[in-house]
Amino acid sequence: MMPEIDEADVTDAVVRLPGMRVAYDGAPFDETALATTWTEQLQNWLGQAVSEGIAEPNAMVLATADTDGRPSSRTVLCKGLDERGVVFYTNYTSEKSHDLTATRYASVTFPWYGLHRQVTVRGEVEKVGSRETAEYWAQRPRGSQLGAWASPQSRIVDGRRALDNALRGIERRFADVEQIPAPPHWGGWRIRPDFVEFWQGREDRMHDRLRFHRTDDGWHVERLAP
Repeated sequence: MMPEIDEADVTDAVVRLPGMRVAYDGAPFDETALATTWTEQLQNWLGQAVSEGIAEPNAMVLATADTDGRPSSRTVLCKGLDERGVVFYTNYTSEKSHDLTATRYASVTFPWYGLHRQVTVRGEVEKVGSRETAEYWAQRPRGSQLGAWASPQSRIVDGRRALDNALRGIERRFADVEQIPAPPHWGGWRIRPDFVEFWQGREDRMHDRLRFHRTDDGWHVERLAP
């Protein structure tokens, strides 16, 4: 059972919102500490997030926009990282996929609050190839595979029971199937970055922000004011 919520505590928390803040005391992060490539730097920081026990270290907030410029965001999991970009997987009929199909651009942010760090990746998107998708799909737990078949992601459904019934139907459909195939409407998106910003919290909100910027001449490093 969920614990009861004291209304007085809720009111007090709301009143205290303007004063809520954390003092950042991160070590200096300058150009000499930066890896040669954005990929190596992101891999290094991700590895440190894992070592420090950060919850869901590969979680990233994905921001998209529709054709009218109306933004939306949600958390997804990074499931691929190399020099080509960062990858996540989803239903191609979902709201986020409709946005990506229309605009071909996205941004993701890794929010490592416990380390006073974040990394933002922005760039054009492309669908992941079928072979790469199949390789990742084969690693997913069976329950997650069944869920991908059962859920009409982002569509309005008639209550939780409708979802549970859909899952039971899919379980029966694949009951005798050892290797469940990936749905034709499911796969990966890759963000091919133009900008990758590494943000380190510092005292007095004088944070360090170093950004890799891809140009026609290759990648360049820029420092941004906090």
